Amino acid sequence: MPIFSAFLWGVIFATGLGLAGMTRPGKILAFLDVGGNWDPSLMLVMGGAVGLTFVSFPRILRRGRPVLGDRFDLPVRKHIDGRLVGGAAIFGVGWGLTGYCPGPAVVSLVTADAGVGVFLACLLGGIVVGRRVGARQTIQPGAVESGAIEAARLPGPSDGT
Repeated sequence: MPIFSAFLWGVIFATGLGLAGMTRPGKILAFLDVGGNWDPSLMLVMGGAVGLTFVSFPRILRRGRPVLGDRFDLPVRKHIDGRLVGGAAIFGVGWGLTGYCPGPAVVSLVTADAGVGVFLACLLGGIVVGRRVGARQTIQPGAVESGAIEAARLPGPSDGT
């Protein structure tokens, strides 16, 4: 059942990306071109996503566990470091140069556009390099708190409050 659920939610997500125009690099690049022919319509998409997450995420965490899983997998790192900033910068540069980010690029594979294939090949190459570099680095003491997931859990029906 979890695989079917993941597939179903992936189809819903892909449909939303397509309807919002997120799979069209020209639309993304027009949004990023604030000094030229700016298209602010994607702010509605981002605003809707952020608003829905802001309202639903705390309520979902109060459940104690996901509907189709044993536990929530939440980030445990609590600090901003060079690795996070560097990764965000690389993501932003790639998005700005190509008009693709990973989700819409995967959805755009159905178009058989060579640019999508090149983007995804570079993305996968970057993931491999990032994992190799990350495997050589050690986590600084105090960077990961063992109780971070418990600290993120909100009181709710599962704990009697």
